[in-house]
Amino acid sequence: QVTLVESGGGLVQPGGSLRLSCVASGSISSINAMGWFRQAPGKQRDLVATITTGGSTNYADSVKGRFTISRDNIKNMVYLQMNSLKPEDTAVYYCNARNFLGFTFYDYWGQGTQVTVSS
Repeated sequence: QVTLVESGGGLVQPGGSLRLSCVASGSISSINAMGWFRQAPGKQRDLVATITTGGSTNYADSVKGRFTISRDNIKNMVYLQMNSLKPEDTAVYYCNARNFLGFTFYDYWGQGTQVTVSS
């Protein structure tokens, strides 16, 4: 079992920045990759960024060049630095941890943290 707790969300003006943090606890060794997803009201959950234990990253086109995902393997944390925020970035952001098991996988999710970009 893995528990994820996000923090760092809040209200920010367009063009501003926020840094989201996620700490993992429990069966940490089972985590192969971590990432951030977001879900706006009435919309599906979308991938924002992912990072593997080896450091490979993947970003949604909408956030490339603005967001940066990173992880601290010692502290068992993953971060999402969000710059040049836009109103369309407003959503609940969820931390994700994925455990790859052969040909399948298992996902763990945090409780979510609200990010609101508005003037």
